[in-house]
Amino acid sequence: MDYNQLTTEQVNPRTVNIDLCSTEEIVRLINDEDKKVAEAVEAVLPQVAKAVDTITTRMQKGGRLFYIGAGTSGRLGVLDASECPPTFGTDPGLVVGIIAGGDVALRTGIEEIEDQADQGVADLHCHQIGPLDTVVGISASGSAAYVVGALREAKKIGAATIAISNSPHSHIAQEADIAILPIVGPEAIMGSTRMKAGTSQKMVLNMLSTATMIRCGKTYQNLMVDMIPSNRKLRDRSVRILMKATNLPREKAEEALNLSGNTKIALVMLLANCDADTAQQALSDSHGLARQAVDTILHSAGQSDGANL
Repeated sequence: MDYNQLTTEQVNPRTVNIDLCSTEEIVRLINDEDKKVAEAVEAVLPQVAKAVDTITTRMQKGGRLFYIGAGTSGRLGVLDASECPPTFGTDPGLVVGIIAGGDVALRTGIEEIEDQADQGVADLHCHQIGPLDTVVGISASGSAAYVVGALREAKKIGAATIAISNSPHSHIAQEADIAILPIVGPEAIMGSTRMKAGTSQKMVLNMLSTATMIRCGKTYQNLMVDMIPSNRKLRDRSVRILMKATNLPREKAEEALNLSGNTKIALVMLLANCDADTAQQALSDSHGLARQAVDTILHSAGQSDGANL
């Protein structure tokens, strides 16, 4: 392919003299370029929303979410996936990041693997991808053979495929069911896609995982009620979450958390004034949706509708 035609490989006319600038001028030029990223992401929000609905529908049926990429793109996928268990209490196998070259490539550049389509296929098969899963291929240029190969294989298997790229004529977009293409323009330093392109990818990945978790009931209001309180800071956050959600004093929140050992169960206990077993059963029946669980308990008790709690 003609790499010279890629948007991510163009020279940025606004920064051609960046090496002659003062330090403050350099960082201002970079900042001016970064300001364009949010607008580029805003332009693809309909595609992001479509992707979230696709991921959510499959995940609710037992599917998983996989990110796959090389270099910066792969690292960002691994980062987003690794944050889901502590933030949303998910199983580590629910959202998985795959990077070309394996974990060693998180710290050491192994750029040549980007060109190996067969390796992308092999790495995908290591996780036994199935038709309920969703595979998100990430490549700033959209030309990484490793990602192209993985997306083609995922489609053959019947998995949903999503492409995230910063090139308007992306190869991976042609292989995907949904293409998310935030076009951020040439980088401040030609080809350094860890900059604007990487920032846009992180924003999109944050949206995909966060919005999917919200749709799957991992939050109540804007509170992380499925967060695992695994240290002192997070336990205190769980207590404060319960206090904010219920307007009850700390001692009540701590008591419910101690009895249940789980933030979301404690939340339902406090909002529906029930014991831990009742709260846990209601959450199970409502597929983890706290509002629905509370409403069910209150309705069965003949109390007011809890939908607005």
